Amino acid sequence: MSDTPDTPTPDTPTPDTPEQSSALGEVIRQRRLLICVGSGGVGKTTLAASVGVRAAREGRRVLVLTIDPARRLANSLGLKQFGNSETRIDLSHVEGATGELWAMMLDPQHTFDDLIRRVARTPERQEAILNNRVYRSITDTIVGNQEYMATEKLYDVVDSGRYDLVVLDTPPVKNALDFLESPGRMARFVDKRIMKWFLTPYDEGKVFGRFMMGTSAVLFRLLSYIFGREFLADLSEFFLHFRDLYEGFQERHSAVMEMFHAQDTSFLVVTAPNRPSVDVARFFIDELQSRNMPSVGVLVNQCHRILGRPLEPQAVLGEVAQVQSEGLARHTAGALLARLGAAHRRLSELTAIEGELIEELQGATPASQSVWTVPRLAGEVHDLPALGRVGDHLFGAIAPKDS
Repeated sequence: MSDTPDTPTPDTPTPDTPEQSSALGEVIRQRRLLICVGSGGVGKTTLAASVGVRAAREGRRVLVLTIDPARRLANSLGLKQFGNSETRIDLSHVEGATGELWAMMLDPQHTFDDLIRRVARTPERQEAILNNRVYRSITDTIVGNQEYMATEKLYDVVDSGRYDLVVLDTPPVKNALDFLESPGRMARFVDKRIMKWFLTPYDEGKVFGRFMMGTSAVLFRLLSYIFGREFLADLSEFFLHFRDLYEGFQERHSAVMEMFHAQDTSFLVVTAPNRPSVDVARFFIDELQSRNMPSVGVLVNQCHRILGRPLEPQAVLGEVAQVQSEGLARHTAGALLARLGAAHRRLSELTAIEGELIEELQGATPASQSVWTVPRLAGEVHDLPALGRVGDHLFGAIAPKDS
């Protein structure tokens, strides 16, 4: 959404077409997981929250999970803070809301620690890994990979069965493949061949057995000289413990990929009507199709709207401008009308360019999918009523129920 008004919008907006309303309505009623993907700055956070509010209004128990570091979702939902546990949103003032809306902000460190607890075989092994100094150091890098942490937390909340619908607001990515490829990263990190290089031959009675043998001896002696023998002890213990996590990470990877391909999962590509965002959207369209991942289509956000006919400022506002400029400088009315005319022409040209980009996306989208649009709205979207208005543009206003 936009912080600045461009065109007025009706109080009770309707979707562009009945097909837009019915197709998206089917998604929020029948899917268990909706994953919003796209480049940064296109409004994924706002749209994810809007979809969550709408689904809750229609009676579903919904969780919106965001990994957005700016925490805009918290502002949109009127929350001061929330974290790695689900927070229920008060819908008592939302007309017609019969479901529940929950929200969660990813805490990468807690997510990774929880993952270790799940895949480690024993409590002793869990604590040994979590307390290892090498582990605590490298997790700053691992948990910084928000895409990977997102897939882990997403799997946990979907697998829990606590929600009818989970909506994921994915992090903005520099490389569109980051999110799609992230589930297998830990499985590759603890690959048995890598562990074997470090730990075979390994004498568990001699922690430094492997490190002081073969071609790596010089490297590890150098590390020992720089960081100390204690560092090498921590490093070898780290790899020893992680060696036994391979099967657990492989199982998690398989489970996450199965979730991505499930019939009750849908990807929604979110974009803005500008060339960089559309290029990323087209990349996602192709990648999702090549990987056989279920996608419902593309949502083009922040579209400029005009009435579709040329307007002459003099004819429309000439008389008003003359009256309002009485007592002002001689050419005030003329200058104002000229500026309004130039602004309208620029807006018309921008709308035409955006229309061409939307047509391009329609041509690139498979026939079984759809392309939807949301107008650029006046004011900030920072509370539940505003999110409801966004939902009305997507789904149409909810008709009042009979008493």
